[in-house]
Amino acid sequence: MVYFVYVIKSCGFDYTYVGHTNDLKHRIKDHNKGKTRSNKAFKPFDLIYFERFKSRKEAIKREKYFKTGSGRELLKEILSNAPVVQLDRIPDFGSGG
Repeated sequence: MVYFVYVIKSCGFDYTYVGHTNDLKHRIKDHNKGKTRSNKAFKPFDLIYFERFKSRKEAIKREKYFKTGSGRELLKEILSNAPVVQLDRIPDFGSGG
């Protein structure tokens, strides 16, 4: 199974969220429908970055790193010129490969 660490950015607020999932498209849709209590007030979101992993354990490790000070600095560097990601143009972003 494929897992993802993703970063979404609020379209209306200066707010980003880092999470992990095995079905990226579905998870982003859930965020935009307000199904995630912690960031419901900041919707809608754009997916601005993601990384693919072979195991949930690896994805969780990377997610936790991105939530540290040095991880946030690395993300800031990565995202400084990153375009918004178009899900319909990404092959293999759902569960099951």
